[in-house]
Amino acid sequence: MSSRSPDPSGIMLIVEEVTKSFATGVEKLHVLRGIDLTVRRGEIIAIVGPSGVGKSTLLHIMGALDRPTSGRVFIDSTDVFALPEVERAGFRNRTVGFVFQFHHLMRELTALENVMMPCLIAGMSSSEARAHALRTLEQVHLASRADHRPGELSGGEEQRVAVARALVNGPSVVLADEPSGNLDRASGGELHDLIWGLRDELGQTFVIVTHNSELYERADRVVELRDGVTLKD
Repeated sequence: MSSRSPDPSGIMLIVEEVTKSFATGVEKLHVLRGIDLTVRRGEIIAIVGPSGVGKSTLLHIMGALDRPTSGRVFIDSTDVFALPEVERAGFRNRTVGFVFQFHHLMRELTALENVMMPCLIAGMSSSEARAHALRTLEQVHLASRADHRPGELSGGEEQRVAVARALVNGPSVVLADEPSGNLDRASGGELHDLIWGLRDELGQTFVIVTHNSELYERADRVVELRDGVTLKD
């Protein structure tokens, strides 16, 4: 079966009848019960809902970090889970950027070296990866901190490095899981401004799981997840 699908005008990501279940002893826990969702290019979507409802699970499936029990995910017209595993990993590295609440930076590396990593994984030379990483750090207003290690950065700066790492390969979509959840209000506000600035400057698409009302109230669209289904899209 082909991994390609017709590209509806302006659509970047399609989630089609996605379910996810986990075995719990003799029973199954049904977390997602048939999710349908479309995301347009350049759109910022916030996914909200109670804790434990499956928001992060859905985000991981959208980014091909986890496989659904059933259903399909298309990113930029590619049926992600129709790809062989090795090919899917490469596709994910090229087309999806991830930002998490805890930035997961490598502590022994500088900001620049952290941002270079996805480029090196993609097969770029060290000099090319360095150039890409420097440009991306400039976009998140951290070029002056390129040679600092995470322990020498503030929490807000560390998260901006994580955003730069997510952006460095020019992904089709950035998926963010509570990106400001570990920041104070001022740093969180700066991060939110950065996200919207990147959308305006680059046309970047974002899907963001959040409990932060200041973030989701700015989103182009809010999708509520409850009892394994979307209530509002």
